[in-house]
Amino acid sequence: MASSGLPLLLLLSFSIISAAIPIPKATIFRQQLTSDPSTAATNNDIPPTTFFEVTKPIQLPITKPCSTLLLQHDFGYTYGSPPVTAQYSPPSNCPSTDFDKIVLEWTATCKGRQFDRIFGVWLGGVELLRSCTAEPKSTGIVWTVKKDITRYYSLLMKNQTQTLSVYLGNIVDSTYTGVYHVNVSIHYYPTEKYTKTKTKTLPLKSDHGYNQRADLIIPISRNSPGNDGLWFEIQNSTDVNTKQFAIPPNAYRAVLEVYVSFHENDEFWPTNLPNDFITANNLTGFPGNGPFREVIVSLDDKIVGAVWPFTVVFTGGVNPLLWRPITGIGSFDLPSYDIEITPFLGTLLNGKTHDFSFSVTNALNVWYIDANLHVWLDGKSEKTNGMFLNQQISPLHESLISNFTGLNGTFFTNVQRSIKSTGWVQSSFGKIVTESTQDFNYSNVMVMAKNGNSQIVDQLIEFNDGVNFKIPSNVHSTKSLKSFSFYIYSDTLDKGNKTYAEVANITLGFNEKKIDNFGSKSSSSVLENLQNGQGSMLVKGNLVVSGLGSTQEIYHYGDDEFCYFRNISSSNYTIIYDKKGDACSKPKKSRINFSTAKSRHFPA
Repeated sequence: MASSGLPLLLLLSFSIISAAIPIPKATIFRQQLTSDPSTAATNNDIPPTTFFEVTKPIQLPITKPCSTLLLQHDFGYTYGSPPVTAQYSPPSNCPSTDFDKIVLEWTATCKGRQFDRIFGVWLGGVELLRSCTAEPKSTGIVWTVKKDITRYYSLLMKNQTQTLSVYLGNIVDSTYTGVYHVNVSIHYYPTEKYTKTKTKTLPLKSDHGYNQRADLIIPISRNSPGNDGLWFEIQNSTDVNTKQFAIPPNAYRAVLEVYVSFHENDEFWPTNLPNDFITANNLTGFPGNGPFREVIVSLDDKIVGAVWPFTVVFTGGVNPLLWRPITGIGSFDLPSYDIEITPFLGTLLNGKTHDFSFSVTNALNVWYIDANLHVWLDGKSEKTNGMFLNQQISPLHESLISNFTGLNGTFFTNVQRSIKSTGWVQSSFGKIVTESTQDFNYSNVMVMAKNGNSQIVDQLIEFNDGVNFKIPSNVHSTKSLKSFSFYIYSDTLDKGNKTYAEVANITLGFNEKKIDNFGSKSSSSVLENLQNGQGSMLVKGNLVVSGLGSTQEIYHYGDDEFCYFRNISSSNYTIIYDKKGDACSKPKKSRINFSTAKSRHFPA
């Protein structure tokens, strides 16, 4: 799903339209619960199945970590309840208080039958992890998420007691029997002591500290307590959620980290139909507004940036057997997105409170959004000052072309946008001029066929951002070049007696290249992550009574010091092939040709 509400409401997501018989809207895109014939006679001797998301290992120092179990809880009857909380203080039993790495670890087990559920972890209102649960089986599952949270160092090392909050809304009854048994821990890795025989290449560092961790992190989230998570809930295209904040007078840099997830009628927003198609065919109740979505971030009612998010497919989406045991890209650790706020500091350093607000273009219910404001402080100044210089925002350039007759047709959607902002800050480092840019390009080709029983969607998002810092006597620049691909082919066949067969093929791609330049020095990294799945299932009522799911994934990461690859495939809980290692060269360019992929999907 991942589920954001009551199970009955979860069945409202759109899939394939049937002209002959109304297929339930929770078909392949929002799957039904899998029927497990062994539920009545569970063999307790069968070990639980381990689920996992393919990602690179965290690079850790050789030091022994100090570890703390922060929270242990069984999430059963928790839907609509306040988050579960625990008290947090920095570790006091470590031989050192200087840490190279800090890692959050989430481990959970579950048996029975349950929807996938969205959950979040916050510290002092700052979100540390957005994730989705795995869907269990009668013999049990286990999964672990490890996330490098070192960027939250100043928050984690605050010399005061803070509240750790975890929200996982779950329902247990005669049908939904799975309880999620959760442990949340943090591992602190002390800084290595270097010797003549052990060296370490440090990342680029500039004398103004722009590559250091932020000195302060301000939560831009809902106030606790509340019956749900600390995220804001966007329910439609006109909904705007706002949070007031203030920054210290000696700030010289600010970055807003945005968390985003989408649910219910917008869980599969790339497949949503244009409103004119829905109106022409009298498809009352089907999600519409087309396939394009944009998260808008505003400061005091003026746009400062946008997010065009990666299309995470949760662990119950499309066909649940696709994600067992390999889960979808980003499903266990949803990506966050950084927006440079430094050009606007001149308007924020006036000692007054200001507003961040969030909205989503074309949104249907429901989007969960919050953010963390990372702030760098000038330790040599009591007050900095600055000025916002200018901003260039292109309007959304939308091209929407459709050609359909009845429930058959083709829809082409193309959108572009660019945002460029400039400002300066005067600090003890001198006058620093910051220019931030965001460039977006979106394309979506959708084909409806077989009188609405078949749908093909091929979508590509190019999401590039960069920052230039003009520092006295030098220039520092960073770039992130991202491409997110989403392809799905689905077909529905009515079998009568409230039973139908579904076939679906899906491709997900997450590519990112990062470049960091400071003077004559530079560093870079490249991530290429491509996932393919093929599935079929027979659905009766609200249960998948039989089916098959196969998944293949190729993951490749390389930077100036580290490389990792993994080539893995699975079929119905079984790993068929798995090769991984770090003896590889950094990829020079993307191996994935999206234009070629499109020509395969749509013959001339």
